[in-house]
Amino acid sequence: MSDSTGDRYWKRTSTLMWTMLGLWAFFSLIVHMFVEPLNKIVIAGFPLGFYMAAQGSLIVFVVMLFVFAKAQEKIDTEEGVAEEE
Repeated sequence: MSDSTGDRYWKRTSTLMWTMLGLWAFFSLIVHMFVEPLNKIVIAGFPLGFYMAAQGSLIVFVVMLFVFAKAQEKIDTEEGVAEEE
């Protein structure tokens, strides 16, 4: 891998990593700071704040794992560093 390819690869990987970290921080910290206003919204008989704390964040984290893996695989393939299977 040449230096320019390596730099481009790291820039794309780093951008993906920081984006996922930002989303993680939002769903694990910021959303829970607004539990009181969110509790005014009711879904399936449960206040939204409770739902986000109990289930919503966990669902988002699992989805984020799959999105990250797929996006990183795409970056690896496009930059020519994907693992052969």
